[in-house]
Amino acid sequence: MYKIIGADKKEYGPVTAEQLRQWAAEGRINGQTSVWSELAGGWKPLAAFPEFADLLASKPPVAIEPPSSIGQAGLPPDLLTRDYDLDIGRCVGDSWNLLKNNFGLVFGGVAIFLLIQGGLGGLANIPIAGLVFSLASLILAGPLMGGVYYFLLRGIRHQPAEIGDIFAGFRLAFGQLLLGYIVVAILTGVSALPGIAVMAVPIYMMVQHHGAEVGPILVALLGAIVAMVPMIYLSVSWVFSLPLIIDRQMDFWPAMSASWKRVGKHWWLVLGLLVVCGLINLVGFIACCVGVFFTFPIGLGAMMYAYESIFSAPASRTA
Repeated sequence: MYKIIGADKKEYGPVTAEQLRQWAAEGRINGQTSVWSELAGGWKPLAAFPEFADLLASKPPVAIEPPSSIGQAGLPPDLLTRDYDLDIGRCVGDSWNLLKNNFGLVFGGVAIFLLIQGGLGGLANIPIAGLVFSLASLILAGPLMGGVYYFLLRGIRHQPAEIGDIFAGFRLAFGQLLLGYIVVAILTGVSALPGIAVMAVPIYMMVQHHGAEVGPILVALLGAIVAMVPMIYLSVSWVFSLPLIIDRQMDFWPAMSASWKRVGKHWWLVLGLLVVCGLINLVGFIACCVGVFFTFPIGLGAMMYAYESIFSAPASRTA
């Protein structure tokens, strides 16, 4: 992990080497930027770090842009206003190629994630003791999910990756990933409460009268729609919150805000991507559930290719 001194003389970090490379590609830091790492034992210019020599060799000196948004919104200032293209077919196709060309690594990493999630879900059904595993699942879900995104992004960017990277969320951003997951879940659930209230009244009336009537049924269906619409909208809008937290080292609220703003530019396209990924995973479940070990990596990979298209500077996107 690294820290830097911005042009405003403030300290930012800790951040990963990948984040420093991203900032350098965007012209936000250069070879003269003061960087600290534990291994270096102090502050040195970025150019003094051999691991970044290849990055800086072909780059002329540029003015350092104060990374005033690094800790709170680690994105280029103009990114949230910039438009983007999202090709759903290409995202899925690139994800398939990623799995095919790195089958053992990608399959193994995502399979371990699924087994952990499935194991916790199964243990949560144990009477009484299941409450402990339910709580564990709630605490671990965000960091685990963030780790899988980190693992896949390294593969997409042709960076060294290993199966252990799926646990990177516990090391790099445990608290923020936990908060990002829980806050999104709570706010999404709360948004459904008005619809649930509308739905509950006619259901209660029908139970009391021991019979079903057309009017109450229609009201209950309306309530279900009122509950589902905001849940779907918020789930799609915040879908990239965890990737932003783990990849850009952002706090959970700025990450949620950035995801909302970027997805909002082409909300229906992002929904379409999620529907396609869901259908791909459905095929895996139909195949005796075993197929999900093959389809889930494709769906997650497609989401991360979409993330690259939406949140990366044009010059730094993966071809």
